[in-house]
Amino acid sequence: MELTVLAASGATGLELTRQALERGHTVTAIARTPARITVPDSPRLIRVAADVRDPASVAAALAGQEIVLSGLGIASGDQPGALTAGAHAVVAAHPGRIIWLGAFGTGPSARAAGAATRTLLSLMGDKLVDKVTADAAILAAGGTVLHAGQLSNGPVSTTRRTVGLDRAPKRFFPARVSRATVAAAMLDEAENAAHPGAVAIPLER
Repeated sequence: MELTVLAASGATGLELTRQALERGHTVTAIARTPARITVPDSPRLIRVAADVRDPASVAAALAGQEIVLSGLGIASGDQPGALTAGAHAVVAAHPGRIIWLGAFGTGPSARAAGAATRTLLSLMGDKLVDKVTADAAILAAGGTVLHAGQLSNGPVSTTRRTVGLDRAPKRFFPARVSRATVAAAMLDEAENAAHPGAVAIPLER
């Protein structure tokens, strides 16, 4: 398959790119600074420069791309708005499918996450609004949004699974999940669309 990874130089984007190549896919890896896409060179890897705050650059990078996976997050020190800008830029490019990274406890998964998690996330202020608005744009376009719990740097879970929002485990706090497991779940969704137009929850067990 031909896959496009947005924010490919970030921690989750690097996992998406690395694992996609390991699965044998051709990857167009998009980042503001492509040199920071620190995965081994491959004839199936194309590095492309684009910035989500520059819709024209994203439109050019996504031209003709069918499946887009986003590892876009809010980096420390960033002002709110990058997620929404990225979501709108991706939707405007009209890819066939979008798989987007979200956060458990925001938007549609807020009720499932419980009051304690909702209270903590509310401290994000405008950044929380940015996440919810971006997710809504992707869902409205028929994309899949994976709402992950707190991310860790562990390996891909051998017992991982992805469930619909209606089957989200009820816990006081969401379970941690490794970035590698989340990336694997996003690639699973790219290969087999199990949750189009919906929120899905990646779990380690």
